[in-house]
Amino acid sequence: MKYDVIVIGGGHAGCEASLASSRMGAKTLLITLRKDRIAQMSCNPSIGGIAKAQLVKEIDALGGEMAKNIDETGIQFRLLNTKKGPAVWSLRAQADRVLYRKRMQEIIFSQKNLDVLEDEVIEIITDKEVKGVLTTRGRKIEAGAAIVTGGTFLNGVIHVGLIQFRAGRMGEFPSKGLSNSLRKPGFKIGRLKTGTSPRVLKSSIDFKEAQIVEGDNPPRGFSFRNPFLNVNQEICWMVYTNQKTHKIVDELREICPLFIGQIKSIGPRYCPSIEAKVFNFPEKERHLLFLEPDGRDSDIIYISGLSTSYGVDIQYKILRTIPALHNAEILVPGYAIEYDFSDPRQLYPWLESKKIRGLFFAGQINGTSGYEEAGAQGIVAGINAVLYLDKKEPFVIKRSEGYTGVMIDDLVTKGVDEPYRMFTSRAEYRIILRQDNACERLMHYGYKFGLINESEYKKFLEERKIVDEEIERLKKQRIKREAALKVIKDNFKESVTLAELLRRANVKYDDLKKINKDKELPSHLKEKVEIEIKYEGFVKRQLKEAKHFEKLEKKKIPEDIDYESVPNLSYEAREKLRKYKPLNLGQASRIPGIRATDITALLFYIENRSISNK
Repeated sequence: MKYDVIVIGGGHAGCEASLASSRMGAKTLLITLRKDRIAQMSCNPSIGGIAKAQLVKEIDALGGEMAKNIDETGIQFRLLNTKKGPAVWSLRAQADRVLYRKRMQEIIFSQKNLDVLEDEVIEIITDKEVKGVLTTRGRKIEAGAAIVTGGTFLNGVIHVGLIQFRAGRMGEFPSKGLSNSLRKPGFKIGRLKTGTSPRVLKSSIDFKEAQIVEGDNPPRGFSFRNPFLNVNQEICWMVYTNQKTHKIVDELREICPLFIGQIKSIGPRYCPSIEAKVFNFPEKERHLLFLEPDGRDSDIIYISGLSTSYGVDIQYKILRTIPALHNAEILVPGYAIEYDFSDPRQLYPWLESKKIRGLFFAGQINGTSGYEEAGAQGIVAGINAVLYLDKKEPFVIKRSEGYTGVMIDDLVTKGVDEPYRMFTSRAEYRIILRQDNACERLMHYGYKFGLINESEYKKFLEERKIVDEEIERLKKQRIKREAALKVIKDNFKESVTLAELLRRANVKYDDLKKINKDKELPSHLKEKVEIEIKYEGFVKRQLKEAKHFEKLEKKKIPEDIDYESVPNLSYEAREKLRKYKPLNLGQASRIPGIRATDITALLFYIENRSISNK
């Protein structure tokens, strides 16, 4: 058998990678341990959330599938952070776990140029570049590029109390040979830890003791194709831990794998287990938990926020302290899982290995955590695998273009010492990286690569034209002071433009109807007009900053540079630059420990060297 691209692993990264490469015309093979577990949600049944929604919308703008999939299979949609500015608004959806997986499998199995094979890859065949793979069933499959998306399956070990066993996730075998294959050419392989919460029987919960959480009305969609959805939404619930809960967690620490040394890897700091929460935040009287339905017709509830490595008996004791869960019956216990990952500093910003040409990595193997982070890396790796085969320039999303660019740059520049999770605070340009403008930022790439079709791109351009024309009209049309006072009591000059009026904090686009009856815009375009007018000044400032830093990104560092020869570099800078091998000054400036004076010294040296070489 011979393929253009082989994708190893059928998780969220593998799905986006294989769909992207096949849709770009490459003959693609997706190899997975179990076909029926492609796109499985191993942890909580949800998509999106703070900063993660931005990643999903960027996948969508590039032509990926995740946004469409959750819009079709979601059971509750809520916009988070609405009390703050739109730069950090983030959509989150509860998914029907089974339907989400089934729909994505239908897309995968029916995709042209994409085959699916149930097998395990134990070796990547290389000769300075990818030649193919070898599987446990003796198949030798040729390919010009390969994408590794192993998730938690690489030498995975599950911990449920003092019991531990090898698994990729609960009930599934791990991948045993691939890590060793990667070690042979010198890849640095480490270990990380993550975990899940218990799933309990819905009918065993006392919902009178829980607080109802309803979805938005109307619900928004993730895909640009679905500004708003027509969907019957399910209810979620909130409960809290208490001092009784914390006492049990604290007193039984001597039999907790996290504290007795049984778990040796580092877990996610920003999504900690209940035992880590209680230990790290002893002053907190309670911790918030969400009771999330596994699906419309499911009798399973996932307890989000109660990730744990305690044994089943202790998990029952913990549940008994929470009024709504005092009779809860555990169907699947929570567990911790340790797994292998590859140091992402061994990758270029387009996710290709620096050691082997044509070998790409995406998802948790790069040290990330989350479906959304995995999917975003997957589509970037899939696109770049095809560009590599076509001998074209690689596709790199800049930090000023997307959260995906921020994430990948953080990974390949700084590496990880814990599972990486996306946050709005990681993006220095978050005012221009909003979830509402993902298409403006990235859709031209999706169209360029053939992942966004002509009609979709044309519709986007038409809507963009409507927004631009409306903004221009609001900037030009002036009204007298008396008219403006009908909208809001404020100190106005003799006249004011509608745009100046809309910039007032408490003025909404629809408020302008009181004095200005013009054509009606769709709700999502009204919101876009309002956001862009209100934040125009901030946006211009950030674009100016981004342009300044772009100059550093364009200043490449020669591959043969000898940092010992660079005058005025600090000792720490020499060590870090040799270790990280940044491609340009922008990347160098983001390495921890590199100072502004080091960048100045490096810039001066590179420019002088360039002059002397002429």
